[in-house]
Amino acid sequence: MMDDTDKTRDKTMNEPTGLPTDKPDCFGHLDQVFPMTGTGLRETPEKCMDRCGLKTPCLKQAMGSDQATRVEEEIIERGTKTGAINFFERWSRKKQIHRKTKRNRR
Repeated sequence: MMDDTDKTRDKTMNEPTGLPTDKPDCFGHLDQVFPMTGTGLRETPEKCMDRCGLKTPCLKQAMGSDQATRVEEEIIERGTKTGAINFFERWSRKKQIHRKTKRNRR
């Protein structure tokens, strides 16, 4: 049996999160919310960091998309060029990416 404090707690947990409900056109688009910079690294633009209340769910959606495999492959290639990743580790990671994208298409 619930007492009054339990009812209040449930009501509080079910309230809206306070995040905006309207999503901007750029929401979840990898090249807009996590573009490649002139240095060859990806970086979130200032407009996302400062003004958008949806930056975390937006980046999560962008990194959960099929486009995110490019980011993973870029990381592998950078590691290979710097010598941090050897041939077999590179091969293994690329195979994992391929398997993940194959699973996601099903």
